[in-house]
Amino acid sequence: MIYNRGMKKIFRPCCLLTAALLAVVLGNAQEKTIKQVPAKPTVSIDGKSLFAQYCAVCHGANAKGGGPAASALKATPTDLTQMAIKNGGKFPEERVFKMLKGEETVAAHGSANMPIWGPVFGKSASLTMEQTRVHAMLQYLGDLQAK
Repeated sequence: MIYNRGMKKIFRPCCLLTAALLAVVLGNAQEKTIKQVPAKPTVSIDGKSLFAQYCAVCHGANAKGGGPAASALKATPTDLTQMAIKNGGKFPEERVFKMLKGEETVAAHGSANMPIWGPVFGKSASLTMEQTRVHAMLQYLGDLQAK
């Protein structure tokens, strides 16, 4: 085999290009996915524990949008501590109430007919329990608002 400097100049960039393409392909092949499961029943009526169980996986324990599943979502989860600021300084309690009940659609939460947490906040067997949970969550989210 004869040594050819021209081949050396072509071979190195081709190897680098191939390595870069391989890295992109492997990176895309290992994209995070979220396994959707039905909401687990709970006996809790505490807003903080309800948030931890049903919301923190996407919105984060601090409600700022950085939960463990956030990087696998197409859209970044909302920073729930900024709702009042984005609403002229007033917590949008009625709107959040409708979201929790599944009466106002939030694409990331599922359809209005079956939001992912529907059995917990909107379609439980006990109307009293459902109302208690929704109001506990509203109170908790209201208390989290940045000043």
